[in-house]
This record gives sequence, C-alpha cells and structure tokens, in this order.
Amino acid sequence: MSANWLGLTNKVVVITGAVGGMGTKFSNDFAEQGAKVVLVDLLKDKAEALAKELHEKYQVETLAITCDTTDEKEVDAAVKSVVDKFGKVDVLVNTAAILRFSPLEDLRLDEWNTALNVNITGYFLMSQRFGRVMINQKHGTLIHISTAASLSPETYSGAYSTTKAAVNMMSKQMAAEWGQYGLRSNCVLPCLVKTPLSANFYSDPKVEDGRKRLVASKRIGNLDDISNTVLFLASDRSDYTNGSEIPVDGGIHMMISDMIPKPGGRRQYAIDHHQPAKK
Repeated sequence: MSANWLGLTNKVVVITGAVGGMGTKFSNDFAEQGAKVVLVDLLKDKAEALAKELHEKYQVETLAITCDTTDEKEVDAAVKSVVDKFGKVDVLVNTAAILRFSPLEDLRLDEWNTALNVNITGYFLMSQRFGRVMINQKHGTLIHISTAASLSPETYSGAYSTTKAAVNMMSKQMAAEWGQYGLRSNCVLPCLVKTPLSANFYSDPKVEDGRKRLVASKRIGNLDDISNTVLFLASDRSDYTNGSEIPVDGGIHMMISDMIPKPGGRRQYAIDHHQPAKK
C-alpha cells in the first residue's frame, strides 16, 4: 500500500463547524493527508488561528471563512471565496450542528426553529451551493455528520433526533439526484463517542463503564474513529459508496437483544440450557 493510499493530497476540502471538537479533528487530519483545507465557522479569530496553525504544521494551503451556514448570502460568498482561491471544491464535510436538551412538551418554538435552521437548513444550503460547483465539475463528495439518534430517538433531546433524521433523508435524495453528475453523498452516524459535546457524559466512571457494556466492541469511541470514517468517505477508495448511513458506534445498533435480561445473565443462561451433542 502506498503511504498516500487515500489519495487526498491537494483535494480541496470544506469543513463547517471547523473549530468545534469534531471539526478541528477533521481539519487536522485532512491537512495531515495533504489536503487543502477550508475552515468555515462563525468564530473568525479561532478559524483564522487554526488555518495558520495547519498551514505552518503541514505546509498545506488553508483558508478560513467566517460564515453563518443558515444565511444564503454568506454561503454564496463562501463558495465564491473557495472557487476564487482554489478553482474547485472536492469535498464538503457538514459538521456544524446544535443540540439543546428538553422534553418535547417543554420545547419552545424558537428552540425548535433554531435547531431546524442550523441542523437542516445549514446542511442543505452548504450542500446545494457547493453541490452546484461539484455538478459543473462532474465530481464531488458530500459528507454529513449525523448520529445514531437519527434512527432511534434520543429522548429529551428536543429537536435533535428529528433534525438528524431529516439530514439522512436529504443525503439520500442528493445521492439519488446528483449521482448522475459524479457526486456522492453519505452520512456518518456516531454513537457513544467521546467528543467535547459529550465529554460531561463520561465524567462519572460508573456511567462510562455502564455504556461500555452496551457496546459490542466494549469500549467508548473517540474522535479518531469518526475522522477515519470521514477520511475514507472523502477518498476515491469509497467511490462506490453513495447514499449510505455509516454507523460509527462500536456495534451498539445490533445489541438490543443482548440488553434484554435473562435469568443468571444471557451467557450463563445459554450455558445452563445448552444441550450436549448426542453420542
């Protein structure tokens, strides 16, 4: 295998929410692979500082863009800046999203609308406007960070699960409509992964141990697990993967039966009731 197996050198990669926990990780990893990284975020100073850091560390071209992904004019300006500087865009990674916990009966309309605007409209606008460039190029890759909670609801998470379920369907529709132009659109579905957003969940060792027991791999995921999947989907190595939802969850999605108690424990129950082979 070549050292550049993923073939991401000189790819132009746009990352939204670039100075968040996941966004910063993705930005670093793409830069390490030799990609040209565009950091899109509302936090101007932090985005510019990270862009400078990546340029100096990895000797790659970077661009920091201050942009509200829900604002049509700002998104259009971001697209123009990228095309003016690099002449193309190869990959868009939609990361920027919000999570506001609330029981549904207490969720205010403004909270609902804010989540829909950021988590769906922002993903749509960035995908549509950069997608137009990709359609003209006849190639491009869209990667949307969703969640396992898009397939089964994370209770008391307000509009979060609903918005992420919408992202999954939007991605499929993009894959179905734009595949003919050489575009791919896929979702990454993390679960039980330590990120800055979820770090407080693991402050209690008992909570972490309890969560580990639910996972087939018996460990909590980390940012490397998510980023490795994103890098693969961004590369031509995944060229026939389109319209997919990739779980990055250690196998928790298949463990529902294992969570149902049996007398003495599920494994011991099987041992106690196993019928030996007849001689």
